[in-house]
Amino acid sequence: MLTLHGVPLSGHSHRVELFLTLLGLDYTYVEAPAEVRAGPAFRAMNPLGQVPVLVDGDLVLADSNAILVYLARRYAPDGAWLPEGPEAAARVQRWLSIAAGEVMYGPASARIMALFKTPGDPDRARAIAARLLTFMDTHLADRPWLAAEAPTLADVACYSYVAHAPEGGIDLAPYANVRSWLARMEALPRFRPMIRSPLPEVA
Repeated sequence: MLTLHGVPLSGHSHRVELFLTLLGLDYTYVEAPAEVRAGPAFRAMNPLGQVPVLVDGDLVLADSNAILVYLARRYAPDGAWLPEGPEAAARVQRWLSIAAGEVMYGPASARIMALFKTPGDPDRARAIAARLLTFMDTHLADRPWLAAEAPTLADVACYSYVAHAPEGGIDLAPYANVRSWLARMEALPRFRPMIRSPLPEVA
């Protein structure tokens, strides 16, 4: 039995939940708010106190991108979501790194600061987001997906925070190719959206 511990407003949690549903897997979702994540039971699963955490039988696995790789290898062994070939696998890995880098420090950070009033530099986060979105828009000008001719983990890892960038005051209107890519993601069978929060005004 698969169990996902997460938070509904977390894009890291959502990317795992999205992939579980795209794969058509049955799972139990356990919400893990801050007070739960601070407790000993959760810290035994992830000492860093972060979501998501996936439990699959005796396996307990943290980190959203690591979980995506595990699910792709364990439950989609045909390599459709995580190609076997070295060049194709490297293209996917590049976007997993971007998801953990520019996506996290750009649109994700801007959204976190706007929604939860956490300290930080929103101007810097929006500048990173602008560079990222400009790059993505150019990259997607002549291809439907980020890393291959079909969706892969690259698209799953990057989708949630890019789709919810407006919640951090980032306007997606200038990025037509990015918006088309988001629409293709949302048209996939069994797609599951992340809940939306009230939008802040775009600065």
